[in-house]
Amino acid sequence: MASRKCCAGSAMPVIHYVLIAAMTVACVTLIALVVTRKTDTGKSYLIGLGRADCTGPPAEIPLMGYANPQQKAAGIHTRLFSRAFIIDDGTRRVVFVTADVGMISQRLRLEVLQALQVKYGDLYRQDNVVLSGTHTHCGPAGYFQYTLFMITSSGYIKTSTEPLVNGIVESIDIAHRSMRPGRIYRNSEELEDSSLNRSPHSYLNNPEDERRRYKSNTDRKVLVLRFTDLDGDGIGMLCWFAVHAVSMNYTNRMVSSDNMGYASYLLEQEKNPGELPGQGGFVAGFSSSNLGDVSPNTKGPHCVNTGLPCDYLNSSCPAGGTKMCQGFGPGEDMFESTRIIGHNIYMKAKELYDHAVEEVTGPLLSAHQWVNMTDVTVQINDTHTVSTCKPALGHSFAAGTTDGGGDLNFTQGAVEGDPFWDGIRDTLLGPPSNQTKECHRPKPILFSTGEMNWPLPWHPQIVDVQIVSIGSVAVVAVPGEMTTMSGRRLREAVQQELQSEGAFRDVEVVVAGLSNVYTHYITTYEEYQVQRYEGASTIYGPHTLTAYLHRYRGLAKAIAQDRVSELPAGPEPPFFTKGLFNLLPAAAVDRKPKNSSFGDVLEQVYPVYRQGDVVSVTFVAGNPRHSGDIRNKTFVTVELYDDRTDTWEVIHTDASWETRFHWLKGSNRQSNATVEWHIPPSAPSGSYRIRHFGHYKQMKGLQLVISPYEGSSDVFRVTGSFYYE
Repeated sequence: MASRKCCAGSAMPVIHYVLIAAMTVACVTLIALVVTRKTDTGKSYLIGLGRADCTGPPAEIPLMGYANPQQKAAGIHTRLFSRAFIIDDGTRRVVFVTADVGMISQRLRLEVLQALQVKYGDLYRQDNVVLSGTHTHCGPAGYFQYTLFMITSSGYIKTSTEPLVNGIVESIDIAHRSMRPGRIYRNSEELEDSSLNRSPHSYLNNPEDERRRYKSNTDRKVLVLRFTDLDGDGIGMLCWFAVHAVSMNYTNRMVSSDNMGYASYLLEQEKNPGELPGQGGFVAGFSSSNLGDVSPNTKGPHCVNTGLPCDYLNSSCPAGGTKMCQGFGPGEDMFESTRIIGHNIYMKAKELYDHAVEEVTGPLLSAHQWVNMTDVTVQINDTHTVSTCKPALGHSFAAGTTDGGGDLNFTQGAVEGDPFWDGIRDTLLGPPSNQTKECHRPKPILFSTGEMNWPLPWHPQIVDVQIVSIGSVAVVAVPGEMTTMSGRRLREAVQQELQSEGAFRDVEVVVAGLSNVYTHYITTYEEYQVQRYEGASTIYGPHTLTAYLHRYRGLAKAIAQDRVSELPAGPEPPFFTKGLFNLLPAAAVDRKPKNSSFGDVLEQVYPVYRQGDVVSVTFVAGNPRHSGDIRNKTFVTVELYDDRTDTWEVIHTDASWETRFHWLKGSNRQSNATVEWHIPPSAPSGSYRIRHFGHYKQMKGLQLVISPYEGSSDVFRVTGSFYYE
């Protein structure tokens, strides 16, 4: 018995250990299953993210967007960046780039693709690379090859084009080198109080039953893709939202990334702590969407000379016409409005990013065609076909919008021509043909650009249509500015085709606007009849949207049926080597006041400032164009003295929201540079200085010589109070 008890007693601990071990294994297995279910629901992608400076010359170059030749760059508000996102599923690869630029021109895309071909062969091509512009109206122009755009941009300017090409390619290079396994999550929600339809009269011409399906006359959805590594740590974000980047208005003369760029700035500064703008591994891209009739000026248009509302139908004022009818808000000036709208977009994107849990899985697919948009015929029913037209702009194009009105006596909503302006046009450029006039009806044609080919065609004929699908997200790259309802119809059409084969049941379709080539606006047929600015700028006629719907349906169907390889490539666009012109004169030599040097301070700082104050200092300056390629450099630093190490630390550059670099061209070839630092409330108390860097050009003998210079303000203090205890 004793031995039996001994044996029984010694067996009990063994049984306990076995049970504990078995329970431990079971628990670990369950935990692993749960974790796997949460974090390993699908095959991971290879993901690469990159960001690069693409800022061009910030002086004397026309700014692209408002088509105002007098609006020429004279400094930097914020720098411009290109942000690239590369995704690879092991079989296919796609690239999406959102760049701080007014729009992607055909010339810009072709030059980027040529550079990628040289570096990577056939890895990055027209079918798997999407280039999209944020639509800031405050970036340097001059990167177009069609005559109309060259006229308003002082021609094709190589020094303006090269920084864009090189910056975009560099962002793709960085993304290419940084590729690693990761995951993508999506999230979406609406953002209120950050957009306003600037052509509500046109929108109301859409069918009532269609309008009733939507609660707003603007698309307020924000779509976010969250990129993580396999550990779940965030490495980047891509966001689409439909709003014009025109918070910085046509009076601005500084290069600026506007509201979308500020949203990127805020999120990247948060996710890259301690880094200067443009540095750090986290990349936050904000992309345009169907923003054609969407303004950020949420207070709406008013007559600036009376304060009264503008005329609802044609957006003009009794005195001053369209120029006096301007959209405002939500801030007291354009800088505050840019800050508010950009902050709103950032806050919503951050919220969606933080709560993105729906994983994007599935293969990558892309479809692309070149289309001659002047000759697309679509069968709309058993008996009728409709066709596109040769490009033409209507009279209301010259009226501009409430975000930037025209200077002459044109008004929006014009469905009849003006004998005076038509007579001038006929004399200088020739009248439009009867065929073109009939095709564009009811648009009264101001410029029949499709019939104007000297020295080069005035508008593109061959355009890109493209869709890339990243698992359950389909990105539709649109070569222009789609209005709210046009974008809705396109998304619905693409979704129907993708879902028709059953493989894309949960697909989210997003419009990426201003992509690949610029063709102005794309309204619905009903909006076109009203002929406000957007309709007058729909250059391929009243059936432009119908043609695009037809073409994008074809791409979506090919993707859904896995028959993309059977799509005909279409006619290739031209790459002009002759006929390009440059109207921008060379920058003159620089002069300076007597008994001074470049970089000397003309107006000095005060000794003491408080948080919230504005520090200003003015230097003897050279023309910023003489600094050449300014990417990854700066004209400005704000520096904080560290008394522990006896060194100066750069805390802001001209890429920072808190700085403004104004260049003023004076008489006798002399110029000044004024640097402002808007001291943030979070700035620590301490000793600071502001430095300015630049180059000047002078004649030395018979040679032109460009030399660097720099200048520094006096040291000043930032303190919480002017009073000392």
